[in-house]
Amino acid sequence: MRLYNSKTQTTEEFSWRDSEITLYVCGITPYDTTHVGHAFTYTAYDQLIRYLEMKGINVRYAQNVTDIDDDILKKAKETGEDWRELGNRWTDHYIDDMIALNVRPPDYFPHATDVIPEIIHSVEDLISAGVAYVKNGSVYYEVSRYPEFGQLSHLPHSEMLPVANERGNRPEDPNKRDPLDFVLWQAQAPGEPAWESSWGPGRPGWHIECSTMATKYLGKTVDIHGGGLDLCFPHHECEIAQVQPLLCQDPYVHIWMQTAMVGYQGEKMSKSLRNLVMVDRLMDTYSPDALRLYLGSHHYREAWAYSETDLKKFQELANILSQAVRVENKKNPSFSPTQYVSEFSESMENDLGTPGAVHALQELAHGILEAAKGHRNVKEAQEMLRKYSRVFGLTFGSETPEERVVKGWNAKKR
Repeated sequence: MRLYNSKTQTTEEFSWRDSEITLYVCGITPYDTTHVGHAFTYTAYDQLIRYLEMKGINVRYAQNVTDIDDDILKKAKETGEDWRELGNRWTDHYIDDMIALNVRPPDYFPHATDVIPEIIHSVEDLISAGVAYVKNGSVYYEVSRYPEFGQLSHLPHSEMLPVANERGNRPEDPNKRDPLDFVLWQAQAPGEPAWESSWGPGRPGWHIECSTMATKYLGKTVDIHGGGLDLCFPHHECEIAQVQPLLCQDPYVHIWMQTAMVGYQGEKMSKSLRNLVMVDRLMDTYSPDALRLYLGSHHYREAWAYSETDLKKFQELANILSQAVRVENKKNPSFSPTQYVSEFSESMENDLGTPGAVHALQELAHGILEAAKGHRNVKEAQEMLRKYSRVFGLTFGSETPEERVVKGWNAKKR
């Protein structure tokens, strides 16, 4: 299998050890979820996991919840709700959406607040390594101490600060030695939640949360690290800077994957722009299979824009696939699915080429229906259609997702 590695900017042969891989995907900040952009990201990795599982590869998968950060506290202040109750409520909403979409649950689903002691230990290690400093109860990563900073995003230094500022950096912080330095531990502000540390009460920075959770649950080196493209810089870049100085020559991550942005009405779909198309509302009209096929028809690295007209076409395709797996069998010569199975596998092996795989399912379904009209035996083809459709989590109109999906996600509610 070949996957695009955003660090090397090349499509590489991806190999695994002992029939197992580890995968970490940056999860939600739990409010205003789940929109189509979220769904595109998490179904993309679901398709990767399901395909690898079909090949007999065990995937140990961790996805976090960023339940404490500036955005959560700001939203809680706006709504007058307790920040923890707000986060738990929206996390449960996200879980319900993932169940409805038949997304395989992660093996580990930690909240950032679950690992505060480990985060504090990570920060202490970075101070000891000479890449972090303490000022007025806060701790900062000193970017100039890590010359390789920028190795993932490939941004020139002159462009880093403007991008970081757009994505949560506070360049005016008087405690910083350099505006690009980023916070590892933030001293408590009046009225904010805090945890005790050797530097005083405070809370973790955004970036240290993910690198700590990834290494805690999956080990010091992760096979694949994913998330949205907007996380490449500064978030994923900062993760590397936080882990790599402590690992000597071992890589923190072998393959970096980022999903492209989803647009709507000429702009990126985002919470800040308030132009969100919500998954639960779409599923009032369209089936989960239709939405899964629609999302899968776009390559994970190619930006696209949501269109209800296009979604309607995939509802028609979902109906065709459901008809194909249920059509009555005849006893005449069998209809072979071989060419469609080959197209499906070749597409998925080539950098998770889900558009080609969706096309293969479509052609296989049409072939089954035509063969059935000709009184041919389509049993083997139907079995293949069911098998390969599971990569997209399709249920063919069943009201119940897979048992492991329902049980696994519900166990993660709080």
